Amino acid sequence: MPIFENGPVRIYYEEVGDGFPLLVIPGGGLNATVSGLGAHAFNPLEKFSDTHRVIALDLRNANRGSSDGPLEIERTWDSFTDDQLALMDHLRVDSFMVMGFCIGGPMIWNMLERAGERIVSAVLVHPSGYSSSAPNIFYQNNMNGWAPEFLKRRPEITMEMVSDYLGNMYSKRADFVFTVDRDFVRGCQTPVLILPDDIPAHPYAAAMETAMLAPNAQVSLYPWKENNRKIDLAVRHIRSFMAANAPAKLEAVAE
Repeated sequence: MPIFENGPVRIYYEEVGDGFPLLVIPGGGLNATVSGLGAHAFNPLEKFSDTHRVIALDLRNANRGSSDGPLEIERTWDSFTDDQLALMDHLRVDSFMVMGFCIGGPMIWNMLERAGERIVSAVLVHPSGYSSSAPNIFYQNNMNGWAPEFLKRRPEITMEMVSDYLGNMYSKRADFVFTVDRDFVRGCQTPVLILPDDIPAHPYAAAMETAMLAPNAQVSLYPWKENNRKIDLAVRHIRSFMAANAPAKLEAVAE
């Protein structure tokens, strides 16, 4: 069980396979963990370890996860990006691809803004985003599904602190993808592949708006989770996208 310690933060991670590094951010909101990937439509640790060094981590302070650290109320999204980039530094990975499910969508955009020069390409799988029809869904879901158990484990944290944390993370950023604005997406040159969903937590409109704005974006088929054949087709699209956007030296080796 590899644990990376970075000051007061402890990050649990797993890695499998060889090849160009692929950082995976699991879905599941603030409860996102590596083990939760087994319940996703596909598990990238299994699907892509034949061609990539796949690295996945538990989110800091996820219930039933093994990563923990301070609750940074004023640095909500940035604290997760700190963990992700610090882990890659620890593993001596400079350039990498990134794939994020659900909450991983906003996290990828934040990472692209902060360290876009390190990211070769990005795959956003049913990304989270703001929807005016369900404006409080993330605050309420996390107050109900994450906060109670987290508070039991961390008696020094109060419900008021958690409310402020979630408010800063979602309510005060209640627009688009929470972490960046439309101008950033419009100017982002990194190739991105988006696999949209259409539920309140993964709004189709927000996902498709990023795809329309980002100059080097692709979109997978939709809906893609209806059956195994469509999931397999989406996975093949991801494979071809990552292969097409591999660094030049890898392409030369493949030839």
